[in-house]
This record gives sequence, C-alpha cells and structure tokens, in this order.
Amino acid sequence: MHHKPGSFHFHGGLHLPDHKAESLVRPLQQATLAKELILPLRQHIGEPNQPQVEVGERVKKGQCLAQTVEFVSAPVHAPTSGTITAIEPRLIAHPSGQPEICIVLQPDGRDEALPDPLAPWIDHRDDPQALLKLIRAAGIVGLGGAVFPSAAKLSTARKYKIDTLIINGAECEPYITCDDILMQTAPQRICAGIAVLQKLTRPEQTLIGIEDNKPKAIAAMQQAIAEADLENTQVITIPTLYPSGGEKQLTKLLTGIEVHSQQLAFDVGVLCQNVGTCAAIADAVEQQQPLISRIVTVTGPGIREPGNWVTPLGTPIRHLIELAGGYKVERPKRIMGGPMMGLNLPSDEVPVVKATNTVLLLDHDDQPEVSECIRCGRCTDVCPVNLLPQQLYWHSRSRQFDRCEDYHLFDCIECGCCSAVCPSHLPLVQYYRFAKGEIREQKIKTYKSDRARKRHEFRQARLERLKQQAEEKRRQKREALARKQQKDPKKATAGKAAASDAVQAALERVKARKQAQQTTPKNTDNLTPEQQRQIEDAEARRKRIKQNGEHTS
Repeated sequence: MHHKPGSFHFHGGLHLPDHKAESLVRPLQQATLAKELILPLRQHIGEPNQPQVEVGERVKKGQCLAQTVEFVSAPVHAPTSGTITAIEPRLIAHPSGQPEICIVLQPDGRDEALPDPLAPWIDHRDDPQALLKLIRAAGIVGLGGAVFPSAAKLSTARKYKIDTLIINGAECEPYITCDDILMQTAPQRICAGIAVLQKLTRPEQTLIGIEDNKPKAIAAMQQAIAEADLENTQVITIPTLYPSGGEKQLTKLLTGIEVHSQQLAFDVGVLCQNVGTCAAIADAVEQQQPLISRIVTVTGPGIREPGNWVTPLGTPIRHLIELAGGYKVERPKRIMGGPMMGLNLPSDEVPVVKATNTVLLLDHDDQPEVSECIRCGRCTDVCPVNLLPQQLYWHSRSRQFDRCEDYHLFDCIECGCCSAVCPSHLPLVQYYRFAKGEIREQKIKTYKSDRARKRHEFRQARLERLKQQAEEKRRQKREALARKQQKDPKKATAGKAAASDAVQAALERVKARKQAQQTTPKNTDNLTPEQQRQIEDAEARRKRIKQNGEHTS
C-alpha cells in the first residue's frame, strides 16, 4: 500500500496545551543592545574555542573572537562593535551551574561592521568544499536544540546517499514560537538556505514538516517555495503531537522510515535541518553574515508581555526580561527552552547563546510536589522511543548504570513525555541525564586507564626487546670470537703470548722506574755527568707517565 508523505505515525507522544498564542500577539521585535555581551568560549560538547582577542582590544561587528583549528567546532563572532573588557569565568546555561570562561564585550553603540568577514570563501560558493568552509567560518550550528556544528554534520552527510532532505519546522514543544514567527516573516531566507543544502547533498526530495497549529507559517512557506522554484520541495502538514519535532519522530511521520537504535538518520538516507539553521546558512552565503543573533521567544505565566525578539548573542536574559515588561510573579522559575526539555537557569545574568530558542518564566509556587513512583506505567505508554522509563528510573536512582544501558538509556531523546504524565511528578528526565553523564564519565576514565596501561605495557615490552637485542649482540660477538680461535689456534696462541709479553715488559719498566727513584741520591752535587743525565731521563719519563695518566683519566 502506497503512503503519501505525512500519513505515518510514531509510538506514544502527547497532546499538550501549546500556549503559543501568547507570544504571537506582538510582531517580531529587535532587541536593543545590553550594556555588556557575554560570549562563552565553549559553544558545544568538546574543547572550548581559543580567544583571538585581548582585553582592551576594540572589535567590529562580525569579527572572529575565538575559534579552534578543529573542523568540528563553531567559532565565536562579535555581535556588534565595542571593546573587550574581560575574559573571565561567568555563569552560563549548563546543568552543573558552574561558570565557564567567557569573552565580555562592551558595545560602543556604533554597530560598526567588519567588511567582508567571510571573504576568503565567498568567491568560491559554487564549490561544495568552499561552501562547507564558509558555513563553518560563519559559526553556524543546528538551531533546533542540538547545536551541533552544521559544517561537520553536512560534511558527514555528503559521505552518504541522501534521498530525503527534511526541514524541521514542527516546533512541537509548548510556548516556543521562534521558528513559527521566522517562517511567517522570513520564508525567503529559509528557502535560500534550503537551496544551499540541496546543492550540497543533492536529495531526491525535500520535505518541510510543519505542525497544523501554524497555518500562517504553512501558507508563507508554500508561497515562498513557489516563488523560489525549488524542485521536488513541498510543505507537509503534520498533526500537532509532541514530540513530532524529534529527528527520528519527524522522519517517521514524513517518510514512514524507522531510524532504529544505534542508527543515524544518514544511515537511512535522510538529512534533517532546522528552519533557523537554513536562514542562518542563507545569511552567511548571500550576505557574508556570521551567526551573531537569533530569534528568542520570551514567554510564560511569569512574564508581563510575551513576545519574540531578534537578539544579539551574549545578551543577558535579564535584558530580555526587561524588554518583555519584567517579572509578573515573585518567585520566577527561569528555564532556557520549553517546559519539556528546557534547562533550569541559576540566574537571569546567564547570556543568550546559540541554543537559546526560548526564555520561559514559570511560577515556583505552581510547581507540584514530588512523591514516590506508583508503578502506573503511563510513562511507557507515551514514550516515543518505546523504552521502559520506569525501569530506567529505578536503575538510574540506584546507580546501576550497566542495567540502564541494558534498557537502552542512550536511545532516550529526553523529550519529557514520561515526566509530563507522571502522577507522582518525578523528574524522570533529570535522572536519565544524570545516568548518561555518569556513564560517559566512567567511559572516559576507563579509556584513560586503558590507554595508560597500554602505554606502560608497550614501554615494558620495548625495554625487554632492547635488552634481548643487546644480549643477542654480545652472544654473537662471543660466538664470532670462538669461531675465530677455532679456525686459527696458532695465531690465537701467538696473540696471547704477545699480549702476555707486552704486559710483562710494562711491569718491568715500572719496576725499573721505582728502583731508580729509590736509588736516586739526595745530594746531586757530587754526581758524574752520566749519573745526572740518567736522573734527568728518569724524571722526564715519570712526568710523561703522569701526564699520560691524567690525560687518560
């Protein structure tokens, strides 16, 4: 039976109150510049970028502030012109709550841009490798939440045969509307980015998945596709069901293809990219604009005037909260992201980063109390990955991490469906994140320990090999000497006799010198000329022997 794109379903999922209308009442706004911009050096998992600027240096908009030589990285650029006032630890959005090294930029208000910041690759945009370098140099990452460097993902995708390019406009999590308003206001930029992706991967078809609760975005994208004349590209309306925006879930909804455990979408011929990423790619390729800002939704019952702002990266979320009218509740709970997968923020001084799609303000007083698991099994019914969340919870809680892996912990996409339906209000996703972190830490320690052990074993083997080689050389010399003596015994005997005679002659000379010294008269005035000459010769010989001895030493 033939299925049309978008007529498939995945297991589980939830119908949630979307709370999207609140932040769509107002049009898209441009955030003003904060007094300082805080730019973390670490942009994603891996080694942090290295600063390319110094404290006190004046920089221009678009200038590269930090980068690494690794291709799997995303450099940091200046969102505006100003002065670097510090390179120091600052609070960032991270589960640990620990500070990270950040570049602090004080804007000067001029917004003076660096001319042609991506010039080295612009002239070669038709070359796929130059395009990849351009995307990397622009600091573009996946803006759907994973924040993985786009150039690295596209470079890997080019090694596979990509049949379907999926553009993710689902935006399924409640409260978040940054992708929705982007599709409404800038569909042409998204289509321009799609054209670049099509040039790089040459897919047979391109499917843009948008949930049916976004009619304005659907209409805008359909019109932009028609105007851009994109081949084999269509918008697919999918049912509003969380988490339809997950890569595996969206792939199943649009194509019917199941991405199994331990598989990547590439393995089934699919590449998935977010609409925000497409727009950022278009900005880089067409306008030489690095990724220095993004749309951020500021919303929730704890904020007075919800809305969407084009926000320079590094802006403290406190500044956005002020633009949105300030706090509406006395004890706000700050979350970066949506209520299902968002990250609790320790302070409103945390900066906006590339992963910040939403600043959600809830009321601490409205948060339910946690109780013990009653083993109802609702979490299993809604899990979109067909896991057993209850078992994962118990094993994570008891630190039985090997059992967690037996139950496929790393297949969990941390969507939060299990936590949302739990009548005991258990923070299940937090337990899974904890277990994943511990397992990764253990694997790193095991890897380092194994590497140290292998290095020690290699060194011991090398020393033993050198010892055996030295012993073998000595044995060969002894055997060669023995063979030589057996071959010519007379010469060997004569050689021994000559050596013995030389030793005996040396001993006699030493004995004669000692006797001469003992018989040397104290008074040399009455000696004959012959006796004086002998004494002088003996003295000269003694000096030569002494000098030769010192030289040998």
